Amino acid sequence: MKRRAYCSGPLFCPEEVAVMSDIASVLEENGFETFLPQRDGVEAFVMNAVNSRLANSIVLSPVTRLINKAIFAVDIYQVVERCDCLVFNMNGRVPDEGGVVEAAVAFAFGKPVVIYRSKRPDTGGSDGPMLHGAFSAFPVADEIEKIPGLLVGEMRDAEPGRIPDGGGIPPRVRKTVAFGGSVCRLLEYIQFLKPKNKLVS
Repeated sequence: MKRRAYCSGPLFCPEEVAVMSDIASVLEENGFETFLPQRDGVEAFVMNAVNSRLANSIVLSPVTRLINKAIFAVDIYQVVERCDCLVFNMNGRVPDEGGVVEAAVAFAFGKPVVIYRSKRPDTGGSDGPMLHGAFSAFPVADEIEKIPGLLVGEMRDAEPGRIPDGGGIPPRVRKTVAFGGSVCRLLEYIQFLKPKNKLVS
């Protein structure tokens, strides 16, 4: 049975999108299924409109709120229900905010997490204590090719078992996961409407 990995990290410029795609590709070449938000999530449908004046107008703010809620719910559903593990691309000056949330949820649910960080920019400072703690709690890959091996090791060492059916999940999380599952099923039916991502060269 293939394991499914959530690929978490920044996706707001062509370089970030390319690195996230490379991470997913390396995992897939090593026998994993992957969830890549820019390709598989709500983000795939809306990324081209993120900086549009119309999309950010007050007239469309209720739609924007609903889209943001759907993005959050789908990502939480994938981390909690569908994916067995998570890879967090922590390259950049600061970690991606969404990635921090996704990695924290994966950790809270006992999912294996691997951090990818090839370099730390020289900003004259150091990472905060929470990030230093994360670096000591999770294995860190400094090359994309090392990620699958670290992930396999983490999964081998993880405690066996799945998330309990409802009983161990707080009601608000259960509600979010259920909404995310419904949105995912809808996305499967409307794949033909997905536009080409302008950030992909």
